[in-house]
Amino acid sequence: MASKADLIVGIQWGDEGKGKIVDLLAQKYDFVIRYQGGHNAGHTIVIDGKKYALHLIPSGVLNPSAVNIIGNGVVIYPDALIDEALQFGDLTNRLFISQNAHLILDYHIALDQAKEKSLGDKKIGTTGRGIGPAYADKISRAGVRLGDLADQKSAVETILSRYDQHGLTPPAKAKIASDVARWSEKLLPFAADTTKMLWDALDANKKALLEGAQGTLLDVDHGTYPFVTSSNTIASGACSGAGLSPKEIGKVIGIVKAYCTRVGNGPFAAEQSNDIGDKLRENGEEFGTSTGRARRCGWFDAPLAKFACRINGVDELALMKLDVFDGFDEIKICVDYDDGKPVYKSFAGWDKIAKARSFDDLPKTARNYVAALEELTGVKIALISTGADRNDTIYR
Repeated sequence: MASKADLIVGIQWGDEGKGKIVDLLAQKYDFVIRYQGGHNAGHTIVIDGKKYALHLIPSGVLNPSAVNIIGNGVVIYPDALIDEALQFGDLTNRLFISQNAHLILDYHIALDQAKEKSLGDKKIGTTGRGIGPAYADKISRAGVRLGDLADQKSAVETILSRYDQHGLTPPAKAKIASDVARWSEKLLPFAADTTKMLWDALDANKKALLEGAQGTLLDVDHGTYPFVTSSNTIASGACSGAGLSPKEIGKVIGIVKAYCTRVGNGPFAAEQSNDIGDKLRENGEEFGTSTGRARRCGWFDAPLAKFACRINGVDELALMKLDVFDGFDEIKICVDYDDGKPVYKSFAGWDKIAKARSFDDLPKTARNYVAALEELTGVKIALISTGADRNDTIYR
């Protein structure tokens, strides 16, 4: 009987700490697959005090024995991927990219930034990195895929024609030809039929881990539309983004932060635009891995987390950044809404739990907070992060 692929999914608006968890779990997996999003998302992993910033390459890259796959559901800005790969040396036979993955090109970035500027006060808060326009071209059947680079002459002509279709002035043809030649040299050696690779791996009972970007509440269908990303971030998005059937998904692990953050505009009922939000931002170092933008911070929103757990079919939760509450006298959870306004329940805080390595090491107040989150979401918390380093982790 073939094995199934386990899945990691963000439960909030992204930035939950998925990178650390994938890095931890990847030590036990043969394959790690990124299935959607682009270089607008970022994962930070800290190992022995050294930080690694990942935007496109799966977090399993730090496991030397894991095979890493960028699936067909990802949109790739070629130069961003080339630059990111440099920090890991030779990735031959360790990284494979779907030949069907679509490319983000410079005209996508120009379109993205122009649209955001035109929206004025109603802007989405996009990173302006061309993600949305690249997905739009994919859906309208006007995209350029990685495999298309194999015919460089045709790829150049196609890219030139896309500038014209979008009403943009293209760079010199020689510049596009130079870019295409560089991308072909650097990326085509990694191109593969990654869906077949994954099927073969599961048929051989290899262990596979699917890694999403962003979070459930940014899903284009089920998130806080229109303030969302341009892909399906929920668990079911892994099927189309990697080429699996729903029956091939195994355990679903939801990643949730002990409080809430979001980047960009959009509703955030439990947001704290005050000293509490400032303290969360400072303690949690809540600045974007990809953009450096300050994140909006607020209390944990239990109704939204429960919704996200249901829509993803979450089997267990990993609770991140519990140590950010060190020094808080009082901690609140949004447990309900009254006419659209959050209803809070208060909990006693604690002095210090950073670096704790066992559940019994936590003070009773911290254990009570964890128990409350389990009750409110209806899902067991199987792992608790008490620091940025790989080893600052409690397993339950």
